[in-house]
Amino acid sequence: MSGSNTWRDELASLVEDTGIRYSGEPIGVSTASVVSESRANSTESESLKDQVKGFAMAWGEILMELGRGCRDIVQQSLLNQDSYIVRKLQKPYAKVSGRLKYLNEFLPEDRDPAHAWSVIFFVFILALAAMSLNTKDDNMVPQVKMMSLHPPSANRILLPDGRHMAYCEQGVSADRARFSIIAPHSFLSSRLAGIPGVKMSLLGEFGVRLVSYDLPGFGESDPHPDRNLNSSAFDMLYLANAVGISDKFWVLGHSSGSMHAWAALKYIPDRIAGAAMLAPTINPYERGMTKEEMKRTWEKWVPRRKLLYFLAHRFPKFLSYFYRRSFLSGKHDRIDNRLFLSLGKRDEFLIEEPIFEEFWHRDVEESIRQGNTKPFIEEAVLQVSDWGFSLADLQVQKKCQSKGVLSWLKSFYSEADCELAGFLGPIHIWQGMDDHVVPPSMTDYIVRVLPGAIVHMLQNDGHFSYFFFCDDCHRRIFSTLFGISKGPLDRKVEIDQTPLNGDKEAVSTVAGSTTE
Repeated sequence: MSGSNTWRDELASLVEDTGIRYSGEPIGVSTASVVSESRANSTESESLKDQVKGFAMAWGEILMELGRGCRDIVQQSLLNQDSYIVRKLQKPYAKVSGRLKYLNEFLPEDRDPAHAWSVIFFVFILALAAMSLNTKDDNMVPQVKMMSLHPPSANRILLPDGRHMAYCEQGVSADRARFSIIAPHSFLSSRLAGIPGVKMSLLGEFGVRLVSYDLPGFGESDPHPDRNLNSSAFDMLYLANAVGISDKFWVLGHSSGSMHAWAALKYIPDRIAGAAMLAPTINPYERGMTKEEMKRTWEKWVPRRKLLYFLAHRFPKFLSYFYRRSFLSGKHDRIDNRLFLSLGKRDEFLIEEPIFEEFWHRDVEESIRQGNTKPFIEEAVLQVSDWGFSLADLQVQKKCQSKGVLSWLKSFYSEADCELAGFLGPIHIWQGMDDHVVPPSMTDYIVRVLPGAIVHMLQNDGHFSYFFFCDDCHRRIFSTLFGISKGPLDRKVEIDQTPLNGDKEAVSTVAGSTTE
């Protein structure tokens, strides 16, 4: 056996000698070497990129395989039928999925519900996360304005029971006032309200002195240990005497502030010249209201406001919970949100005005100065409780002193001793027909029990639009109450115009007759 041939012998046996010989000059390799060198460099640079790319792809594949491995471990150890987790959650999951199975009807037919709902769930979570992020656009996230505490600035008087009452004066001075008005404020308000936005020039034109005050526990007034509407009326009387109002004065009440004005007409009628009521409120549980009046009153209110009236009537202690999380939270908000109101169109436009917002914020800050829920609970309870009198008691009527048989026999041949009872002065009521806070049905009841009251129906106005920041409205109110404007009193001129031989009594009569 011959030895095996090498690869050279095998190659020579396959290629025959052709006899062709090349005898020319040697082939140059300089150009070829340059080209090959550039290609080598290009190959080296491309291979570096490929290496980096390949390295990244390899790591990606490794991570994917790691994830698949972890998934398999979880499925095999935790999510199989024999695992503890599956055995505990299988029945609740089946129960919940059975109840929510009808939601699958809203999915496309070619979508797996398990995959579709998982995507929807994660998209929902991402949307919530995006909404919770703080963005640079301040318009997307409204700024919450915090309440400020202002230094005490009110004038105060000392009442007979030792309490202090804070008050505010506007208009002409006491010695030049032709008419004096005392204005108790409404719920969640203060002495700063008065007549919101009234011009000082208008007060001077009619010679009006406007006095507003903080109710007990509001603003800078001391709380009353056991207040009611009777004590409220006499607080008003003590205030009038303390600030130098010696003659009769007018009372002006807006919204819930009107119940204090009604009390003044009942308990101190001899000092009241007349009453101006704007959207006056009554007890929403008033027994004298008809079923129709009661229905039209309650249907205007939002459910939260109805709940607060119910709590004030039955469980007043629970009001503290709502007040602490509302206007006593230290944060400002719109008036309809704080008082749970539904508003008409004009009221909606009004509360959007910057001037109203500025007034409202400052008034609330002053109202809650003492940070106590008790005066607000007392005010809410007063409105829905027995007032101690009926509005029908204010109706002018003749009362005769005829008691016993002797007085009855005497009435046959002589006139019995009779006198007029009730409030003898004028009562003006302005009621907006688009008022959702104090519905017109309340005024319908007032007119029914007080037919002598003069009612001014405002077709397109709401609860605030005719009283707040309306110059024309204020002028019409003053013209209705006081007639033609005559300006403030000029006592010096009046004294000079009296006869020289007139006595002092005549001079004082002339000076005092213009303050009615």
